[in-house]
Amino acid sequence: MDSHEDGRPPIQQDGGFDTVGSIATNVADGFTMAAVGDLLFARPVTKGYHPGLADVLRIFDKADVVFGNLETNILDVQSKGSPQAEYGGAYCISAPELGRDLKTMGFNMLSRANNHTLDWGVEGMRETTRALDENGIIHAGAGENLAQAGAARFLETSRGRVALVSFATTFSPMSRGCNPAGDAPGRPGLNALRFTTSIVVPPEMLESLRRVREVLPGYNPAGQDSSRVVLGGVTYKAGNKAGYSFETDPRDVAGILRNVRQGKQFSDFCIVTNHGHEPGEWSQEPPDYEQSFARRLIDAGADAYVVHGPHLLRGIEIYKGRPIFYSLGNFFCQDLRSPVGADMFEAYGKDPQVDTDAEVTVDEVAKGYPTAAGFVGPQSDAVYYESVVTISRFEQNRLAELRLYPIELRRSNRFANRGVPRLAPAAQGIAILERLQKLSKPFGTEIAIENDVGLIRLRPSSAQ
Repeated sequence: MDSHEDGRPPIQQDGGFDTVGSIATNVADGFTMAAVGDLLFARPVTKGYHPGLADVLRIFDKADVVFGNLETNILDVQSKGSPQAEYGGAYCISAPELGRDLKTMGFNMLSRANNHTLDWGVEGMRETTRALDENGIIHAGAGENLAQAGAARFLETSRGRVALVSFATTFSPMSRGCNPAGDAPGRPGLNALRFTTSIVVPPEMLESLRRVREVLPGYNPAGQDSSRVVLGGVTYKAGNKAGYSFETDPRDVAGILRNVRQGKQFSDFCIVTNHGHEPGEWSQEPPDYEQSFARRLIDAGADAYVVHGPHLLRGIEIYKGRPIFYSLGNFFCQDLRSPVGADMFEAYGKDPQVDTDAEVTVDEVAKGYPTAAGFVGPQSDAVYYESVVTISRFEQNRLAELRLYPIELRRSNRFANRGVPRLAPAAQGIAILERLQKLSKPFGTEIAIENDVGLIRLRPSSAQ
């Protein structure tokens, strides 16, 4: 087949499905996606003194899409918004100037569905929308109702149109958007993927829990599922390895898959993104549901699936020539935030009449970052300040090369100056990439390290 004049492949007569069964990309050769993890901003940075930040931002220079997860609200709290009773563990907020700052850094697509979307209420969500819209940044995942929050949003580039679908598995209950029903209006909020959580225990432990349940007042044996035990509102089931298991809500799954399918039908390249902390921020492995669901998303039309939320790196999989990032950790993580709500002072045993915003947020960081699996000692939280910038280049309808640039977020700085990325020193960068090699190996992904950069190369016919 001949190509379009702009280098894009022709539209196929079979509806656009490629030889491996998923919907084909339709971007021009050389299309490049830069993707990073969480953007936990407290203040604009491009005019500040942050040696090395410019070197990181230069990596974005030739990318068609620069994507990250905006895990903050952009507003002037003196005139809009208020700290909500239900929040995502911290009241994330940044000044109105952040919208311009994000554009200056090169970001042109951001996800919005996460556990901080409504930290400052519907007003805070709307002010964030306004700040991004004024700066021409495409965003998805939050809206005036579920349909708006779940819909794909589109970016026009010289190599093709890009869609973004954003959802969250970790969110506060009051932030979930819903659609109108009869006379009831829709509810503003985020695009949620709900699930049921079970704790997996050895069979003999499940039997012990069953005996405990049977002696408790109010126990009714009728209709009990022999494969699981519900005790105190917690579901337990038997398995070979203790841990947590997640069953996704089929209604939410159906809605997300439909939005992905429609997003791809109207675009040349579709990014799907999830904000999820599961099974916990201590885990370097994704939750048990995620690999199969990630593959369903790609089969539905996603060209890349990007996860953020655990604040540390997880492995990379290549499925049918498309990248799956099981977590990209933090790209920005400014630990000191102001203002914070009175509820947060109370949660950490602080007094807003005595303690400062900085003191309560430092305490939140100290208690909020658990020890990651496999890391012990005083440096155990360092993995939350280490990540990569990913650059995915596509040729012939699939991923041709993926570059991984290791970064670190100045963990050794005083708290007021932490969280702004710079390229990791050579030894630290190699350690980050070697950890990512190990985490990606179970997915069959081989990462080479060349000139202090991680590299995944795929042959044109490669499909995993």
